[in-house]
Amino acid sequence: MARRRFDTFSLSFLDIMSCGFGAVVLFFMIISATMAIRSDELNKNLSERADSLRVEVSEGEENMVELRNTMEDTERKTVETRGRAARIIELIKDTETEVAEMDAESLSQQEHINKLMADLKAIEEERKRLSAASSQPDDQGDRLRRIQGDGVRQYLSGIKVGGDRVLMLFDSSSSMLDETIVNIIRRRNMEDAQKIRAPKWQRAQRTVEWLLAQLPPTSRFQIVSFSETASTVVPDTSGQWLEASDPEVLDGAIKATRRIVPGGGTSLHHAFASVKSFNPRPDNIFLITDGLPTQGASPPRGRTVSGRARLRNYNNALEELPAGIPVNVILFPIEGDAQAATEFWRLAQATDGAFLSPSRDWP
Repeated sequence: MARRRFDTFSLSFLDIMSCGFGAVVLFFMIISATMAIRSDELNKNLSERADSLRVEVSEGEENMVELRNTMEDTERKTVETRGRAARIIELIKDTETEVAEMDAESLSQQEHINKLMADLKAIEEERKRLSAASSQPDDQGDRLRRIQGDGVRQYLSGIKVGGDRVLMLFDSSSSMLDETIVNIIRRRNMEDAQKIRAPKWQRAQRTVEWLLAQLPPTSRFQIVSFSETASTVVPDTSGQWLEASDPEVLDGAIKATRRIVPGGGTSLHHAFASVKSFNPRPDNIFLITDGLPTQGASPPRGRTVSGRARLRNYNNALEELPAGIPVNVILFPIEGDAQAATEFWRLAQATDGAFLSPSRDWP
């Protein structure tokens, strides 16, 4: 039997090759479709992640801007705080220096006051000794008024009320209401009737009456009340001298004095300036006050006045006082004004006047 011939390009072989090639093509198509789907999912996830990162980056940039602004504000505030701290430190140093100077001045003034008090005590003892040795009777003499005291007290004041023209400068400021700052503030807010009844003010009024009672019959006088301004106690008598020999004039002056209601600050500038309004000028001045002035020609800007400012106001006021006139000072007590006694004592000594700081039951 004859052998069958084998042909490589027969129909069966081609079918097999076609099927295999188709299977390969189909496999690649399936793989390609799967990869496309997977790639879309990956791209979608990556796009969402990228969007989320963009949002986070945008928020981060906004936060960074806010942090940068906050940092700039913090740095600016830090610089301002350092500047204020430096100024505060300088102010503290200046304050400490002023306190040290004030302490030194207070110590020096206290020593000076103690010396003055010792001198005054020695003078008073000497005068008491001389008074005890005197056997002259105590009578009315030529006094214009009689001042009746309590009991049989007698005081050696050293003040001689004399002169042809006697001017009394009467402090009627708020400080004349009491001796302590707290009570001055308390009484300052009371009714006028209560202010007039204040014990210290009553003593000041009795002092004026005592001075009027010691006037020589041939003299003339005037009373000027001063606080923030200055004016004569008797109305419509500015620049005029009143006759001490006229009992009605004396009584009218005393009644006018009792109607004064103390109030306001103390301007010694206006008090001394009023001396120039008299023609002829006074030949004897009695200053009734309780401390250095709290203002000058105009009121102070602040509510409080330092001791240095009070002394400056006092020295400026002295420039308004005409020369050659004795100034007798009757100084009532007040707390917180240690310089007053020294300065007014110097004024009395420089003008050949007298200085008196009376006790609570004088006159």
